[in-house]
Amino acid sequence: MIKKTFTFYLLFQLCFASEGEKITFTSANPFSFFHVITDIENQESQDVFGILRMPENVEHKNLPLVIGVAGSLGWGEHNFEYLQMYRNMGIATFELQSFQSRGVSSTVGEQVSVTTAMMILDAFRALEKLGEDPRIDRDRIAITGWSLGGGVTLFSAWEPLKRAISADVSFAAHLAFYPPCFIVPEIMEFTNAPIHILIGELDNWTPAAACGELVPLMQSAGSDIDLTVYEDSHHSFDRSAKPVIDEHGYSFSDCRFMMREDGAVLMNFMDIPMTAPILQKVSFAFCAERGPTYGGNPTSRKEAFEFAKGFMKEHLLSSE
Repeated sequence: MIKKTFTFYLLFQLCFASEGEKITFTSANPFSFFHVITDIENQESQDVFGILRMPENVEHKNLPLVIGVAGSLGWGEHNFEYLQMYRNMGIATFELQSFQSRGVSSTVGEQVSVTTAMMILDAFRALEKLGEDPRIDRDRIAITGWSLGGGVTLFSAWEPLKRAISADVSFAAHLAFYPPCFIVPEIMEFTNAPIHILIGELDNWTPAAACGELVPLMQSAGSDIDLTVYEDSHHSFDRSAKPVIDEHGYSFSDCRFMMREDGAVLMNFMDIPMTAPILQKVSFAFCAERGPTYGGNPTSRKEAFEFAKGFMKEHLLSSE
């Protein structure tokens, strides 16, 4: 009986270790950046969780951390591969579960049930919570994300938004994979943290051309940002699976939106703020199409993993 109990205990411990540690905190449900900047105190509260995983064979004290943010399709195998790579480097990881916390599996083709604004607020609340953990070095917490999560990664560095959420904490570095660069802030004010964008040349979900337009504007304003565009590569080029068409997804190749200092993103016509789901849907209908392509390019995938490893090593481990 004792032997069976001990065996069960070991299996339980192994299972718990593989699942990581669930960390819960309070966030909210702002639809847009405008609601964060102008009315954050009155937003509906939301319990959010994520999974904290520790690297092996290192002391669990003052560790650097990477917060990962998934895209509209939710967490994929390639996302977890990056986080495992970071743990192999001695970096703790945190899988932000903005979708699952709200009972959503995907936002492909609608982009309203869980928004970039909600996820950025989630990311900062996670940053605050994890920064208090003695196992984590609060000054060495980076953020990385893919697609929608790439937008979270990029715009979590936008100062007007950050100031509205928290003046006390910042991310040490931002590594954004194929983010939506087609939203151009009126105020080009970003934090001093390094930002890097990785995107595919053929991306017609979140177009590379828009990043090619935004990044020079940010650089001219003093942001520490750079861009890598991979040839012959689609959206989600770092997946293992071959490219396919998602008939429900938005293709934003022809979309460009301006964003005011108060966080209101404006329609392409009449400068109407997209501060409600119906207004956003109407605006997308005038510029976005359906049926973007997404899937892997083996060469670009390998290069992206190598770049990500070097980026995190430089910005999270070089001071050790």
